[in-house]
Amino acid sequence: MTRRAAKVDANQAAIVGELRAVGASVQPLHTVGQGVPDLLVGFRGQNWLIEVKDGSKPPSERKLTPAQQDWHALWRGQVVTVKDGDEALRAIGVWTYADLHRQIVGEVE
Repeated sequence: MTRRAAKVDANQAAIVGELRAVGASVQPLHTVGQGVPDLLVGFRGQNWLIEVKDGSKPPSERKLTPAQQDWHALWRGQVVTVKDGDEALRAIGVWTYADLHRQIVGEVE
């Protein structure tokens, strides 16, 4: 059985860039397939598994595939789904300017 090439979400490179810019190690895993999340991220002595979905697509096109749903359900560790760099940074505990602004003065307009 031939496996087709893994699709990479359009925003994955930007998210990887933002994670690396704050000092995180990033290992792409999207080529593994079988529902495994797209990225393994290491930061400050901790690891995160991150599934990337393209935030520019409508919600119906950002759903987990059946293989991803199965993998997430069976995995006994941490996994998070993000749709942009800010969500990825928050997932690893890095606050963005918008997060800090919300904490201090309320919602950002």
